[in-house]
Amino acid sequence: MSEHPDCALVRQGYTAFVSGDMETLGTLMTADAVYHVPGHNPLSGHHKGREAILDLFRRMGEETDGTMQIQLEAVLADGRGHVMSFHTSRADRGDRGIEIREGLFFTIVGGKVTDIDECTEDLDEMDAFWS
Repeated sequence: MSEHPDCALVRQGYTAFVSGDMETLGTLMTADAVYHVPGHNPLSGHHKGREAILDLFRRMGEETDGTMQIQLEAVLADGRGHVMSFHTSRADRGDRGIEIREGLFFTIVGGKVTDIDECTEDLDEMDAFWS
């Protein structure tokens, strides 16, 4: 059974993110894509546009001194342009560490990501880590 193309796109994005390949990651989304980060911390909010999203990812790497690790657990498609992914994030930032399960809800149009909504199992823990 072959993987749905939308799932393959999201997996490609994870591979690029984990390896720090921002160039490839940028090719997987539209110029006006939006990434929504929940919570009340310096990274929270709506990051509008490919460059703003890539800047967010770079900042995450810088803030964690490259310690962020992502373990992808599942990628699910509905066949209508929506994909859900589930992963565990691990990182250190200063004297704090985090290990937390998260999910991303993608909207895909024309083979490109247009919108990403991030969800987390513990908003308070995420806010404390990034604040």
